[in-house]
Amino acid sequence: MLKRLFSHYMADEVRPMLELAMPLVMAELGWMTMGIVDTMMVGRLSDSARAIGAVSLASILYIAVAIFGTGLMLGLDTLVSHSYGAGDVEDCHRSLVNGVYLSIAITPVLMGIVRVIEPVLHAVKIDPSVLDQTIPYLRALNWGTLPLLLYFVFRRYLQGMSLAKPVMFALVSANLVNLAGNWILIWGHWGFPAMGTVGSGWSTCVARIYMMGVLLVYSVYYDHRHQTGLREARRIPDFFRIWQLVQLGFPAATQFGMEVGVFAIATTLIGKLGAVPLASHQIALNTVSLTYMVPLGISSAAAVRVGQALGRGDPHGASRAGWTAMALGAGFMACMGILLMAVPRIIVRIYTPDAVVIEAATGLLFVGAFFQLFDGLQTVATGALRGAGDTRTPMICHLVFYWFLGLPLGAFLCFRMEWGAKGLWAGLCAALILIGTVLLYFWHRKEQSFMAGDTKMVVREAI
Repeated sequence: MLKRLFSHYMADEVRPMLELAMPLVMAELGWMTMGIVDTMMVGRLSDSARAIGAVSLASILYIAVAIFGTGLMLGLDTLVSHSYGAGDVEDCHRSLVNGVYLSIAITPVLMGIVRVIEPVLHAVKIDPSVLDQTIPYLRALNWGTLPLLLYFVFRRYLQGMSLAKPVMFALVSANLVNLAGNWILIWGHWGFPAMGTVGSGWSTCVARIYMMGVLLVYSVYYDHRHQTGLREARRIPDFFRIWQLVQLGFPAATQFGMEVGVFAIATTLIGKLGAVPLASHQIALNTVSLTYMVPLGISSAAAVRVGQALGRGDPHGASRAGWTAMALGAGFMACMGILLMAVPRIIVRIYTPDAVVIEAATGLLFVGAFFQLFDGLQTVATGALRGAGDTRTPMICHLVFYWFLGLPLGAFLCFRMEWGAKGLWAGLCAALILIGTVLLYFWHRKEQSFMAGDTKMVVREAI
């Protein structure tokens, strides 16, 4: 009886959740596919281990910085979805305009931090042959910072109003732009010089400009067609709204920064072990990051659906949205855990024919299989909590379990116990299991609070 009631409870939410989540999942997969294509294509260069290692190191270090800027825009999930749920489209435009101003303001800061990374890399004594390719690639990525931030502003604005298909189109088509750019710039076709790994970095930069352009054009087109009032929106900076974005986005940005940052530190530490461990780490990280994109897309949908329900004063709808998203994300990642255990070698061979790299990466994928379920739970729970206006709890959980437990444990196992890269992965695996469990508990508490209380008060507290 309880099973039937629970199934019926979620049944009404599954379809609208999937309608919003599927384009966002495709967008996240498109985002990840760009990195995978870069890795595969530079992996066909003559010295594949060093090329893959350089792209791996530069990419994760750049994202560790840029993710803070893109994370600040996550406040738009809460503000836009609540306003849209309440029928106040004008307020959605207000959030968009001030998100653009915030992006422009923080871009020089982020680009400066990326440049400061270069002497740090020299100081930690990364393999010089890897570093010679890492730094030019990192500089190329850095020029795409402002387009990347503006893309995220328009994306959060559109998906907060349940317009997810343009987001999907932008990222899927950007993969074709990136693929063509890689082919032209890595090997030097159509009269361009053969630039090797740095050509891949410039290709990614161009693809990010393209993504921003697509969403900008669609936003203007949608306003023209439906007369939503975007062109009449107040263009003067609203510092109170910018402060609201920072208040909501800063904990989320910090959480994402800590999550990506811990993998950036792990990548840097593994870089000290040599080119083969670094290449195997990149392949395994790309693989588990690809599976992570599905619950990440569901997480974005959960934030929007929970936020819209609370905006219209429907706590039961918010509860259904959160639990439905949780079931979808956990179910998918459980299947992925089984897949990674069953066919790891087949997956690794997609990236490289190098037998030594294949052997090393297979062992890392075996470790990654154990945290798939919990990675799905923590990701979707984070989105559901963000829709309810809670961005601080995930930040604290990631700080405590990743930085105070997972990374120190992983470093101990890697260097003191001489487990190598597997040791670092084992430490991060333990952290993810704890984060997923704890965030699931806090979502349950948050859901109980708005089910028992005043939904309007929850919305006011969120913004």
